[in-house]
Amino acid sequence: MGLAVEEKALANEPKSKGGVPRSPQRTKRRNSDDSLIGSLCTLICNNQLGISVNLVLLILLTHIFFPRARRRTSKFFRLSYYNPANDLHGCGTDDLAFVTFAMIVLTGLRVAVMEYLLDPLARIAGIRTRKGMTRFKEQAWLIMYCTFSWSLGMYIVYHSEFWLNLHGLWQGWPFREVNRLNKWYYLVQWAFYAQQILVVNIEEKRKDYAEMLTHHIFTVALIFLSYGYYHMRVGTLILTIMDLVDILLPTAKMLRYLGFTTLCDIAFGVFVIAWFITRHIFYPMVSWSVYAHAPTDMAPGCYFADGTMVPMNSSEFDALGGNRIWANLVTSYTDRMGPICWNPTMRYCFLTLLLALQVIVFFWFAMILKVIYKVLSGQSADDVRSDDEGEDDEVENENARTSHPINMVAGCHGGAPLEQEVGIESLNLTRKSYKKHSNRSGGNRTSGISIPGHGDRKELLGRIGCDKPT
Repeated sequence: MGLAVEEKALANEPKSKGGVPRSPQRTKRRNSDDSLIGSLCTLICNNQLGISVNLVLLILLTHIFFPRARRRTSKFFRLSYYNPANDLHGCGTDDLAFVTFAMIVLTGLRVAVMEYLLDPLARIAGIRTRKGMTRFKEQAWLIMYCTFSWSLGMYIVYHSEFWLNLHGLWQGWPFREVNRLNKWYYLVQWAFYAQQILVVNIEEKRKDYAEMLTHHIFTVALIFLSYGYYHMRVGTLILTIMDLVDILLPTAKMLRYLGFTTLCDIAFGVFVIAWFITRHIFYPMVSWSVYAHAPTDMAPGCYFADGTMVPMNSSEFDALGGNRIWANLVTSYTDRMGPICWNPTMRYCFLTLLLALQVIVFFWFAMILKVIYKVLSGQSADDVRSDDEGEDDEVENENARTSHPINMVAGCHGGAPLEQEVGIESLNLTRKSYKKHSNRSGGNRTSGISIPGHGDRKELLGRIGCDKPT
């Protein structure tokens, strides 16, 4: 009876030209791989470095060989709106070109550093699995960038009027012009977070993919609005507060990958303390300052570029657009030399985004507490971020390195590199075919990053068992 049912099912399966039953899953995957979007994604992901270098060269060579275009091309790699009278820089739409150029450079730099510097270091350190190599390189890149950005941010904050003085964030607003270093830092951070939106979609998806993507979108929105509304001071302070734990968590992860368990535990403990202090004490303090200090330290009214001000209770205030929220939030992009108006109601726009970020941070902190509770109660610290990662036969005890509590929590710049298997990775692969893929992909170092479900045609067919026998 069972055999008859099985034969009937096989008979109803779609046939290939030779009459051999064809798997619907394989047909669907093959059609997906043939799609234009799939091919485009594969091309971009596998050639991130090449595309970045070509775009940079295109802009630079155009600037060199076409003098007429220099007025436009210079915006991509030079800070705009320089005022030689006071050696400061203003803000405006031309800065978006610099942010775009910085995104291109960061994308190429990330791949170059991961593949040509961190990949050899990971191999020297004894990491052999494909996923282990990817994790090591991702975390090392975060350490490098966040150490740089946090150090520069701390330098700026320490030498500012708002060092240990939250009232300094608001007194003297609007800050239409800033020095070169402050502006460069802010635009590069803007580019980094915008690029992180691409990174979370390029990498294999995690269980907190939605939270991570939402976090980066809200961060970019806050940077965009704070820059357009001349609030770079508070933005710089928040970015500096957030960057610290994104150094400590990747450090703890790398120590775990390298087998230094004692140092890893110490780093993880420091990370938990730093997380609580920076993200649940300092960050709420800044949010409170937005609510309580801004209305008192910033006189409501419309401010002109020459320093004059029309108070909020004046009849001219409404005529200048003082009650139009969105138009004022993007003043530096639409009319950088025109009046910019402030009324206390506008602070709720920023508070909404700041509190939304705090909700996501609380979500991650709950994961941290869950890990700590499991460890202290003697339970197994199972991964709460990703699904089963499948087999990886290149080295033994890979799970022993990745089941540590530090792999269950996410940082703010991309988080823990624990994948949720999607696409063809979720199929039941034979051990033999997966080994083939591992061996074959080990030598491919085009970019080190790929979208699940897409890749080299021959390699893809080999993974799902459709390649011709050799």
